[in-house]
Amino acid sequence: MDSVIKKLPGISLAAIIAVPAWVLGQQFPVIGSPVLGILFGMLLAFWKRPPAFQSGVTYTSKKLLQYSIILLGFDMNLFQIFQAGSQTLLLMAFTLTATFLGAYLVGKALKVDRDTNILVGVGTAICGGSAIAATAPVIGAKDEDVARSISTIFLFNVIAAFLFPFLGHTMQMSDFHFGLWAGTAINDTSSVVAAGYTFSDAAGNLAVIVKLTRTLMIIPVTLVLAFYTAKRQSRTGSANYSFAKIFPWFVVGFVAAAVINTFLPLPAGMGKSLASFGKFVIVMAMAAIGLNTNLIDLVKHGWRPVVLGFSCWAILAVTSLAVQYGLPGSLF
Repeated sequence: MDSVIKKLPGISLAAIIAVPAWVLGQQFPVIGSPVLGILFGMLLAFWKRPPAFQSGVTYTSKKLLQYSIILLGFDMNLFQIFQAGSQTLLLMAFTLTATFLGAYLVGKALKVDRDTNILVGVGTAICGGSAIAATAPVIGAKDEDVARSISTIFLFNVIAAFLFPFLGHTMQMSDFHFGLWAGTAINDTSSVVAAGYTFSDAAGNLAVIVKLTRTLMIIPVTLVLAFYTAKRQSRTGSANYSFAKIFPWFVVGFVAAAVINTFLPLPAGMGKSLASFGKFVIVMAMAAIGLNTNLIDLVKHGWRPVVLGFSCWAILAVTSLAVQYGLPGSLF
């Protein structure tokens, strides 16, 4: 109980910051609440807050962030995901492989630090902020790395929402092909929705389903990263090495939530409400991360992640098009 009381000031501060970020994010979905949360938090980081807040701020940015991912599972319907079919899974196998490989090579050439490299790669390849939120605790990323990665992903989300429909019409893409392209090559759900439905209703419907399928890739990717982190710590002889601590248990909760939402008769709207609350907690976590981030240092050292993010984004978009139009017509 004492521990809970000690954390309440910091948790409350993150919640207070998250409220206006959440409201404004609903009005401007292309920007999104998580980005606003982290931005507001970074602005308030200039305030020298009392030490009593720090415990709760840290808890929100680490533990509550993991719990929020579990709640997102309640908005997943596995039957709907499976209906996306083998075409989507094949396409994602190519795009994810190309993006991760590109992130590794470009990040190494730019000398981007390991954690930021992983977060930008995962955020680009899978689903933006949610993937970064799920990956950060697995690899033990610092708040500065998360802030840098979220900011980078946000920049290309906004560009994609406006650029993709224009490019789609210019290339005379069908609703089907554009839906696949938007669903696999745009990072955040809000930008996928904006771009997909700007092109057409049919393209938007397909893009959202593809995006949901892509979100499930959080599961294998975080598990692989957990094994990688465990092996790395074991090899370096880390005193804190423990695979049980590194293992992303919250991903198990995410899967359980998706199974419950798919197979159990939850009250109408309950799944979406729980997922919405999870998204609000993510905004709280982003605000807490912002509170622990030095905005001046972020801007000063931010150009490399931006170049990395652009490279990953370009690789993802081009690979999606190449696979769709380059493979036999029987597949796409």
